[in-house]
Amino acid sequence: MKDWLVVSFIKFLSLLPLSVSRALGAFLGGLLWRGRGREKQVTITNLRLCFPELNEEEIHALARQSLQETMKTAMEAGAVWRKDYAWLKSKMVEVEGEHILREKLALGKGLLVLAPHHGNWEVVAPYLASIAPLTAMYQPLKSAAMDELVLNGRSKLNITMAPTNRKGVMMLLKALQQGTIVGILPDQVPEKTAAGGVAPFFGQPALTIGLIHGLIQKTGCAVASVFAQRVPGGFKMVVLDADPAIYSEDELTSLAGMNASVEACVRRAPAQYQWEYKRFRRLPEGYPRHYQKSSRQTA
Repeated sequence: MKDWLVVSFIKFLSLLPLSVSRALGAFLGGLLWRGRGREKQVTITNLRLCFPELNEEEIHALARQSLQETMKTAMEAGAVWRKDYAWLKSKMVEVEGEHILREKLALGKGLLVLAPHHGNWEVVAPYLASIAPLTAMYQPLKSAAMDELVLNGRSKLNITMAPTNRKGVMMLLKALQQGTIVGILPDQVPEKTAAGGVAPFFGQPALTIGLIHGLIQKTGCAVASVFAQRVPGGFKMVVLDADPAIYSEDELTSLAGMNASVEACVRRAPAQYQWEYKRFRRLPEGYPRHYQKSSRQTA
């Protein structure tokens, strides 16, 4: 019953005008800010780590905006999943840097796109698939009803979803070798330390996935970053070139370049990054544990 209610609510949200979904997201984000929940605590902790130059008033203002923007993304998701691409394209009111994608694709070695949890990342895949076939990794959800809704919503156009296992990695390799696009969320913390390495993100050590480095080294593919910035009336699609260090044969140098690429996206619109995620967790022994006392850091 709970899963049915959630799916029904998402379907209802998909019927709302984008402006109404955003207003609802701003309201819900405001409620999160007035509470003392985990999302608020983690957001403030992350912002203190990443923006030491800001005072507490500025940190709190940015944290409130972040909670509101993250909830806007959640409220918009249903429409992005369920409506056709013609509707979504009409909401892409501006595109910056698309020539970067086309020039890199023209090299013929495949294009790996970094799509961080920034702006509305659900918009990125359909946009990329309108340019060339896209293969993206997908972690199945525990709820069968939600999994069906999300998977169907993300499998439009020229999009192929790859599972998060060895088979999925082979699908990504094949897609790059065929000269198409692969999309990966680069700012997820790997489940195991061995699956990545520690590299700086906003000056802080962060356990970072090594998959992207491996794909670059095996295929010689090009790399770019893309995010959908929330703007009045819809979204601004922003394409940025990746930090050159991402192509380094040295894994840690490459990981630092990847994090720098994500950071360049985030600095374009800091409030629209998902600061509610525990980005600095699972660090090896000897590194700080930032979230153990976060409940006492929000006062």
